[in-house]
Amino acid sequence: MSTSSSTHTGPGGRRYDRESADEQLADRERADHERADHEHEEHERADQDATGDRAPGAAEEPMDPPTPDETPDETPGETPDQTPDPAADGTPGRDSPQWLRRRLITLLVVVLLIAIPAGYLVMSAFVSRDSGRVKAREATLTGLDWHWPSRVQQRIYDVDIPNGASHVAFYEQNSWKVSSLHAQFHIGNQGLESFLKSVGTSRSELKRGWTHGVAKEQADKVGWNFQTPGHRYWSLVHQRSKGTPELEITVDTASPKWPRVYVVSTVKFRGP
Repeated sequence: MSTSSSTHTGPGGRRYDRESADEQLADRERADHERADHEHEEHERADQDATGDRAPGAAEEPMDPPTPDETPDETPGETPDQTPDPAADGTPGRDSPQWLRRRLITLLVVVLLIAIPAGYLVMSAFVSRDSGRVKAREATLTGLDWHWPSRVQQRIYDVDIPNGASHVAFYEQNSWKVSSLHAQFHIGNQGLESFLKSVGTSRSELKRGWTHGVAKEQADKVGWNFQTPGHRYWSLVHQRSKGTPELEITVDTASPKWPRVYVVSTVKFRGP
């Protein structure tokens, strides 16, 4: 059985086999499909590169930088990675002279706030210590201070030195239990009577001799000597009432018109 193939005459009188033409047509269609598949794969690859889902091992193609209009918006809550410009809001930077000056002023203020109260405390401590030392020295001195005692001292010790007195001197000694005031002065006869009256006694209460007044122990503290020849002494001890100062008074009448008065007033403090 013989097989026949159909033929036809083409342009120019050339004869073509139909089966050969069908094969060529199929080849062209296959080539078109392969080209279409290739283009489809190229489009998919381009889409994957755009979305970041590249196939494993695929080479990364460089991308053009986005234009200002295509710049992606910042994610809310994220801080842009840039250092703020201090000059933008008028605040000086850390390295600027204004910032350093402010830091120095702040440091100076803090130092002064700490140093001034501390300095006052130290000064107070030194003053208190020096005052205690001065009082201790005054308490152990045996010399008289050639000045009038203060009005407060005169009231405390009940020794009211009259106006017109001269050669006034005093010495105060303090302790926890006993304080005493030694005082001496020259005064006229009327002034002597006025003084004795102010302390609650009178001239008639004076007894001859020095032994009835200022004790030798008290006299030795300030260098008083009542045993000097040529002097005439009258003396007494007086206390207004219990709890008031005790006064030891000795009067030297060697100069009848201008007697010298020696007084020791002692205040005793009661314990609790």
